Amino acid sequence: MVHGNRIDNVNYLVEGFIFLIFLLTNELHLLTFFDELENYHKQEDWLSWMDELSLNDYVIVDNFLDVHGLNTIQSFFQSHLDSFTKAGIGALGDNVIRQDIRGDYTFWLDRKRDTALDDFWNLVDETMYVYNRYCFLGLSGYEFHLAHYPKGGHYDKHLDQFNNRNNRTISMVMYLNRNWQKGDGGELEIFLKDGTSLLVEPIEARCVMFKSAVVPHGVRASNKPRYSLTGWLLHYPSAVGKFLG
Repeated sequence: MVHGNRIDNVNYLVEGFIFLIFLLTNELHLLTFFDELENYHKQEDWLSWMDELSLNDYVIVDNFLDVHGLNTIQSFFQSHLDSFTKAGIGALGDNVIRQDIRGDYTFWLDRKRDTALDDFWNLVDETMYVYNRYCFLGLSGYEFHLAHYPKGGHYDKHLDQFNNRNNRTISMVMYLNRNWQKGDGGELEIFLKDGTSLLVEPIEARCVMFKSAVVPHGVRASNKPRYSLTGWLLHYPSAVGKFLG
């Protein structure tokens, strides 16, 4: 009986050792993966941004897009303007055009098709990794579109969730506007828990990230064309989200 207990103890030790090796190997893989992605943003910057988002439900990051990435997206944007369509509100069969609520035009991106944006897609991979690694969000998909607000375009106060689809977890807005000045309008308005609101100017290369389900926001009327790249990190892919509530 004692001999059997010793064997069991040895087995537990071996299993524990194997599990420890697995954890260490996995951790080393994660660190190596981040090192491979770090050409976009430093780990300490990401950790600071995650802390701020956890505290305030949103974070504003200037120069999130580097010069090369920004120029590539801006060129892609201009070359596809003719393909933009009027944006509606609601998902699936509930989607309707309401000019009084939303005045932008959008072009939905596809990673397999839009290979000219490979640097951007890699930045999305890095962002997904950071949220999963440090915030334990279990993100497994994303969706992005380009957005064009013509002069006078706006978007009333809303949440980035649908009644029949609730898989949007983190919203991201990246601005592409050259030489934006005060008075040009088009500010993102974030409605805070204390009843006040914060106006965020759509400055070139700036990124705003916020929790999709808890941060009401809108877009003030723009006094000139306003360009952005907007998207959502999803806790299951958009194709699944269309069928799950």
